[in-house]
Amino acid sequence: MTLEIAIVLGLLAAAVGLFTTRVLPVDLVTIFLLLALVLTGILEPSEAFAGFSSQIIIILGSIFVINGALLEGRVLDTVTAWLLRVAGRSVSKLQLTTMSVVGGLSGFMNNTAVTSLFIGPTMSIARKLKASPSKLLMPVCFASILGGTCTLIGTSTNVAVSGEIAKQHEAGLAKWVADGGTDLTGDGTVDADDYLQHAEANKLKIYQPLHLFEITPVGLLIMAVGIAYLMLFGRRLLPDYPDESLAEGFSIREYLSEIVVMPGSRLIGQRVFKSSLAEMEFRIVKILRKRRSFVPNIRSVIEEGDVLLVSGSIEDLMAVKDASGIEIHAEIKLEDEVLQAEEVKIAELLITPKSTLIRRTLKETEFRQRFGLAVLAIYRHGQSLGRKLGIIRLRAGDLLLVQGSEERLQSLEHDTNLVRLDATEAPSMDRRQKGHWAFGFFVLAVLAGGLGLASLPVCFLSAAALTVATGCITMQKAYEMVDWRVLIVIGGMTAFGAAMRDSGTADWLAGGIQSAFDSPRTVLAGFILLTMLLTQTMSNAAAALVVLPVAMQTAGTIGVSGQTYAIAVMLTASSSFIAPFEPACILVSGPGKYRFTDYLRAGLGLTLLVGFLVWLMVPIVWGL
Repeated sequence: MTLEIAIVLGLLAAAVGLFTTRVLPVDLVTIFLLLALVLTGILEPSEAFAGFSSQIIIILGSIFVINGALLEGRVLDTVTAWLLRVAGRSVSKLQLTTMSVVGGLSGFMNNTAVTSLFIGPTMSIARKLKASPSKLLMPVCFASILGGTCTLIGTSTNVAVSGEIAKQHEAGLAKWVADGGTDLTGDGTVDADDYLQHAEANKLKIYQPLHLFEITPVGLLIMAVGIAYLMLFGRRLLPDYPDESLAEGFSIREYLSEIVVMPGSRLIGQRVFKSSLAEMEFRIVKILRKRRSFVPNIRSVIEEGDVLLVSGSIEDLMAVKDASGIEIHAEIKLEDEVLQAEEVKIAELLITPKSTLIRRTLKETEFRQRFGLAVLAIYRHGQSLGRKLGIIRLRAGDLLLVQGSEERLQSLEHDTNLVRLDATEAPSMDRRQKGHWAFGFFVLAVLAGGLGLASLPVCFLSAAALTVATGCITMQKAYEMVDWRVLIVIGGMTAFGAAMRDSGTADWLAGGIQSAFDSPRTVLAGFILLTMLLTQTMSNAAAALVVLPVAMQTAGTIGVSGQTYAIAVMLTASSSFIAPFEPACILVSGPGKYRFTDYLRAGLGLTLLVGFLVWLMVPIVWGL
């Protein structure tokens, strides 16, 4: 083992550790990894940053913009309305229909976007059927992941791996031409067609660019078997958490108290949001004054005799009871109506994986001033957090119980940081029409790319440009819809793959694997299991791009198809069900009130089943 190989392996171990522990954001870890490769001399700066100028980035960025326009135009509202009609009173029918629709859409749209789109309608339908949302949301999430295996643009992982395969094809073609490749087709040029004919005549295993729908037959099989498994076995493993009222679901009764403002209290005359209680992290969520109750606003002033519904620890209230001049009532009966009024509502807001609120506290983000909403509680991984909310660092998938005006809540429809789960406002006719235009541009891009009329980057960039030019989405919103974290991870890990090849790390690992295993099928199974393991702790694309160079090099060493190994790694990495770290899984964790063990119980069998299907079918379709 050389020093360079040791450095690359050390950096890989450090990166996997940081990805697993989530100490730092995955995109920041990727940037540090790139810097380390440059500073240690493993890569030149031009090599380290070449991944950010690749066609992969163009395709993904364009798809993010188009998906954003489709969401803005609420194009899929008709689909969710149809689900309401089809479901009837059958939960099983709803599960099957929803998973089929979500899986089909995820073949062409980002699975996180599709999942977020269906959370609200699924919960609404579940409540109408008096079924637990926890029985429905995880299947929706899993179906969106399964659907991503059906086309080349179904997931960012598919796009990234197909880009690496295309690079290998170009490198092989260039080498063949340099070694004296000739015009075998008789068209007057030496090109890819000649290279393919040469490979077929000599039975060479070369890399060939993947077409948009090349993986569709295997992907459809994976999706169909996965949905069948969930319907027959998986749904029995799903938790059945009762659908409670918002007040009960967030357990905020434990953190709410009624206090009476006594004569001479220092609170009298203070504005609610700037009162002594507010400064001590208590939140006044309702006031009862002379038989009239109301939710306070920025102008509300505390008066003698007011009965305040206060959110905060009873122990902390007891500590300031005498100094503040208040009297604490006995336990109150709390229902959702207590927290609402005609002009003020409560709602559930979901923090999206690309929200700027992540890793920041409510106080740091000035949440109340920014959104005009008061946060009553936070729900995270099966636990309601109701104390010291101002100092809790927010995470993707956190569910916030908020209180505020309907106008403020409706304004969140255009915010990429938060998703309102019970949003029902219908889009305007103009927005719906623009959504249809965006859908038309997307269909044209898919058809042009599928028929090979132009390269995929050209097709999707053209569709994205037309989407913005026709006003289907504003330029500012287009930038907001791009998931820059995904682009950074893919660009960076592509360079790390190059470092593994250039440093000899891939060759060294491939040699070790060859000496340990004789059968190509056994080696393939090993790479599938390794990818399956890494993708639970790292992002899917990062896991694939780490395993990919070793798998390709190993295939070359043992004399089998590197393309087959690459596709197997790609499909395996796109299927993450065991741990709730996949963005789509993070989204349903709060609304479904899922715990980590729920994913393990429901997702382990599905993950192993998908791995087996990949191991069985990929060599049959693409050959070894």
